[in-house]
Amino acid sequence: MITTVSNTLMQDLRYALRQMRRAPGFALVTVLTLALGVGAAAAVFSVMDAMLIRPLPFNHPERILVTRTLSISGYTQPFSLPDFRDIRDRFTTLDAFAGYETGSVNLQNGTDAVALHVVNGSDNFFSVFAVKPVLGRTFYPGEEKAGRNNVAVLSYEVWQQNFAGDPGVVGRTVLLDGRPSLIIGVMPAGFRFSVGLSRTVYMPFRNEEQSWRENRGSHWMRTIARLKPGVSAKAADAELVSLMSNLAHAYPDEDAGRTGSFQTLQSEVLGSTTTSLWLLAGAAAALLGIACANVGGLLLARAVKREREMALRCAVGAARGRLIRQIATESLVLAVASDLLGIGFAYALLAGMRAYLIKALARGADVHLDWTALTVTLLLALLTSVLASLLPALRLSSLNPNTALKAGGKAGGGRSQNRLRATFLVAQVTLSLTLLSVAALLMQSLSRLRGTETGFDPDHILSLEIDLSPGGYANRNPLTAFYKPLLERIRHTPGVTAAGLINMLPVQSFGSNSDVQIVGHPPAPKNQEHLAEVRYFTEGYFETMGIPLMQGRMLTPGLDRTKSENPPYVVNEAFRRKFFSAGESPLGARVEGDPKDPNQSVIQGVTGSVRQNLLVPPMAEMDVLMDTMPEKYSSGMTNLVLVLRTTGDPKQLIPSLRTALHETDPAVPMHMPETLREVMSDQLVLERMESVLFGIFAGLAVLLAMAGLYGLVSQEVESGTRDIGVRMALGATRTHVLGRILRRVAFLVGCGAVLGVALTLLTRKVFASVVELQTSRDGTLLVLLVLFMLVLGLLAALLPARRAANTQPVEALRSE
Repeated sequence: MITTVSNTLMQDLRYALRQMRRAPGFALVTVLTLALGVGAAAAVFSVMDAMLIRPLPFNHPERILVTRTLSISGYTQPFSLPDFRDIRDRFTTLDAFAGYETGSVNLQNGTDAVALHVVNGSDNFFSVFAVKPVLGRTFYPGEEKAGRNNVAVLSYEVWQQNFAGDPGVVGRTVLLDGRPSLIIGVMPAGFRFSVGLSRTVYMPFRNEEQSWRENRGSHWMRTIARLKPGVSAKAADAELVSLMSNLAHAYPDEDAGRTGSFQTLQSEVLGSTTTSLWLLAGAAAALLGIACANVGGLLLARAVKREREMALRCAVGAARGRLIRQIATESLVLAVASDLLGIGFAYALLAGMRAYLIKALARGADVHLDWTALTVTLLLALLTSVLASLLPALRLSSLNPNTALKAGGKAGGGRSQNRLRATFLVAQVTLSLTLLSVAALLMQSLSRLRGTETGFDPDHILSLEIDLSPGGYANRNPLTAFYKPLLERIRHTPGVTAAGLINMLPVQSFGSNSDVQIVGHPPAPKNQEHLAEVRYFTEGYFETMGIPLMQGRMLTPGLDRTKSENPPYVVNEAFRRKFFSAGESPLGARVEGDPKDPNQSVIQGVTGSVRQNLLVPPMAEMDVLMDTMPEKYSSGMTNLVLVLRTTGDPKQLIPSLRTALHETDPAVPMHMPETLREVMSDQLVLERMESVLFGIFAGLAVLLAMAGLYGLVSQEVESGTRDIGVRMALGATRTHVLGRILRRVAFLVGCGAVLGVALTLLTRKVFASVVELQTSRDGTLLVLLVLFMLVLGLLAALLPARRAANTQPVEALRSE
């Protein structure tokens, strides 16, 4: 019995391969169509698997919570160190409550240095994750205190890439930020926190180096927690609210009105990308549906051609089950070929997406086509192929041999078959237009964001992040010892027209901020936000960026007092509009600062506003010249961004920039410089990824729909050759035949286009968080897309329609 089944299967397999050789065009188109649909689905599933399904690499990650704390006026405001200490050990719902901050650290190896990510945490930081190191240990209690905090734990990547996986690394002393630090442990592969950071060093806090961190009013520390087993997040929320209320009663000036809540780490990691991921999954599913409909249409057309063959096989005694098994075997062969090609397409798509994925998604580096994705890919190909072939198989196996043989192989021209193929086509056009509409809206939105008025001239500007080692400048002011000599070298470099430094580059992110009170103005209500961003710059910065001076004068070391606790400011137009009434000049106004200093900060100038984030309008900003800051503050400026303007291609100056940096201090690592255009592009990486993927999916969908339309018209022309010949014999002209076919095509494409617009409008709430559709603004775009689909449809049908119009009546009737 087993031998008989095996022999039958081998016969079916050989027959299927012969069929593919006899019709290579049909096999190639079918395989390519399925491969595109399945490959896109597999690639997107791999992303979904890494982001939504695969658990975070921690022990019981569902119990890990991040804290979101808000100020009295509702903006995000982290904990201060004193507040954290006051409540850390009072939680009864948590196993651990830890603080941390992220940044960069320089690992010095001989005369060279490399920049790494660093997470500075409280001594119980690793208790939150409950993951044991592969080597050594993590922090002991008390190791965040001065004198004991010179220890470090390496991530697996740092251990492998910077220490060659040396098992004896634990116990070694290395220079981190210019200070001797003892390596005490190595974390396992895959452990990352923050989740998106690779090549990370974990160190205890070093608060003694910046005394302001000890102030209760300095809110800088982010926190993370681990729930006790069996305790709900709601219970932890309630306790957090209670503890913060106690702080507000004890310290009303710093903590009144502050609120907080917990959310899972998984939710924090996904952030706003969840909707984008599901939208991409929907797009991939739509593309797969179009591929399935296309293959279904191809198989139906193929079945029409094989009706006479199947009728003959039935006439000589072939059983219905045998025929179904034969057709199913052919479908499985096509599915396997499609799957192999689809895997290659998925790999290529993921490889092309990788740069976007790593920058746009916290776990983007973890996305790859693993065994789970490969299994799903195989199942998708098999399921798609079997479903697409099921209807033709059942129909062919149930044919009446007498009817099929009398029809001469032309039964496929029946109305039921035409209606079914037309339905497939309308469905393809509907889904294609929906994908095309979303892709066009995304591209239009991205174009608007790229064209956003930033307030500065980004062309011909090169930026470089500079991370000094604080230990190397413990007894030196980095402004005079490093930054000014570096600027002097760069300004004398051929091709450089201006150069300057800023602590936080515009559009890259928000910086620090503080509440603002203008002397002589009534105080703002307690629950009203009155913040301004604070940034620190050197001479040449505003000139380099092309930010205009609107009123007053620019700060210069020669004119402005120095080393005051309340240095002077230049503010931007957004600041003027926020804190001053119309017509009121901010020049000479004083900003309240240190009450012990009789000289309040004076506003000396007003500059144009720049965006701190491309998605948010310019915020109020106060800028301080570094030369005017007390040395205790300027000595902490070890992380700045250099900007320089050139007369030509900024990238051509990278070698000169590397030389200047090395000559100034060879221990400073060289980051990869970026043009300001690249910096702006990086801020829109998620939007770019969405636009690229939707553009690819929409393009493939339209291509498949047009191929399906071509196949439909070709099949109708072939099966209706006799009908066309009769019409032409009775006097129908070629123009009449051509017009009749094109009118039918226009009707089908029009129906699909109308349904596509309706589907787009019905689902706009689904993609509203990704891109907004406004009918008043985007109605013209939808109309143009409908016309585009109509034109493409008519062009796709033109060749078979012309072939039909050129049919000779005598030849058509003779072929019957």
